[in-house]
Amino acid sequence: MKTGIAFWKKEWMDLVRSGKAVLLLLIASLFGIMNPAIAKLTPWLMETMSESLQETGLHMTEVTVDAMTSWVQFYKNMPMELIIIVLLLGGIFTQEYQKGTLVMVLTKGLKRRSVYLAKTFMCALAWSVCFWLSFFITWLYNDYFWNNGIAKHLITTAALFWLFGLWIFFLLVFFSAIAKETTGVLAGTGIILLISYIAGMFPKIQEYLPTKLLEAQTLLTESAVPGDFYKAIAVVLLLNIAAVLTGMILFDKKNI
Repeated sequence: MKTGIAFWKKEWMDLVRSGKAVLLLLIASLFGIMNPAIAKLTPWLMETMSESLQETGLHMTEVTVDAMTSWVQFYKNMPMELIIIVLLLGGIFTQEYQKGTLVMVLTKGLKRRSVYLAKTFMCALAWSVCFWLSFFITWLYNDYFWNNGIAKHLITTAALFWLFGLWIFFLLVFFSAIAKETTGVLAGTGIILLISYIAGMFPKIQEYLPTKLLEAQTLLTESAVPGDFYKAIAVVLLLNIAAVLTGMILFDKKNI
């Protein structure tokens, strides 16, 4: 028990000492501020562009922005934030393989499954803190400048995208139990994501795919209802459970 608690503390301290914890918070804050900032600056940018376009005979109509403009920008930027966090945490296992630090921990009696769960939890925690921090900052600015009331199902929409990101990190840890190099971990995760995208071209199975959750922003304008995503939610939850259980089994058998 004491060894397990010590390992959890080690995981947290590694994130802090490496500077990744601060970097993740800065990235999340930047993405949170970026969305309302872009929306607020859009009319000025369009006005600046219109002056030069008038010389070519083109005329631009007046642009009106509101909280919806910022939320649309939020969901355009979130995939980029997700990719950055994945790249930062992609070596959460492989770096320890290369340094040999896991061997020392395991020889002290810590179970491999405890290690796997600790790594999974750390990735899930990092993604959750970053995503919801970005969301909360955007929400505050949007409510200050405009009115968030124009966007429907705000929390539900955010929760669906958060769940999609959680699936990505469960995949990341799963492939960490197989591959010894970070490139292998990222490649495996990317291939599964690509397969889900390609499978989405078939309407009959589209509503069951994890990538269906990326369409969550349609809830903001009530172009969709939460029930449209129930099947995808169920599949993602089952995939996450399967990834954890299978990952622990594979990690138990892995030659470190």
